[in-house]
Amino acid sequence: MSEKKAVNLLVSGGQATAGPPLGPALGPLGVNVLEIVNKINELTRDYAGMKVPVKVTVDPETKEFDVSIGTPTTSALIVRELKIEKGSGTPNTEKVGNLTMEQVVRISKLKRPEFLAKTLKAAAKEILGSCVSMGVTVEGKDPREVQKEIDEDKYNELSNKSEQ
Repeated sequence: MSEKKAVNLLVSGGQATAGPPLGPALGPLGVNVLEIVNKINELTRDYAGMKVPVKVTVDPETKEFDVSIGTPTTSALIVRELKIEKGSGTPNTEKVGNLTMEQVVRISKLKRPEFLAKTLKAAAKEILGSCVSMGVTVEGKDPREVQKEIDEDKYNELSNKSEQ
């Protein structure tokens, strides 16, 4: 039984091609690169315009492959929610956007499997930390203020019953 080969890549959502980095990484394994590219694009279509971590596992003997995708970075998800180009270069003075608590919860649910956070509340606080460094307000307030409000149980959408 042969050893499976894993290739980790960062691709633009829905825009993988048989060229570098995919082609050169997968070509030597003797697999149908185009088939893998199509599978990656199918799985990453919802992340168009974002860099997505992708892992391709290949069995060089049978040529069978498995594609698994990760979640884009927290900052990429925040940028997408706000429909902006990038975070603020000077987050303390220049604010680039404002997220609703609903958007924070949506990003938290996407990122939670990768976070060490045990609860949605803790994941949301991690997202708010990213907001601070990107110059993004939440509900019109400094994200640090919203973190305190989460500690005070001011957001029902983060309570345990909504975690299922």
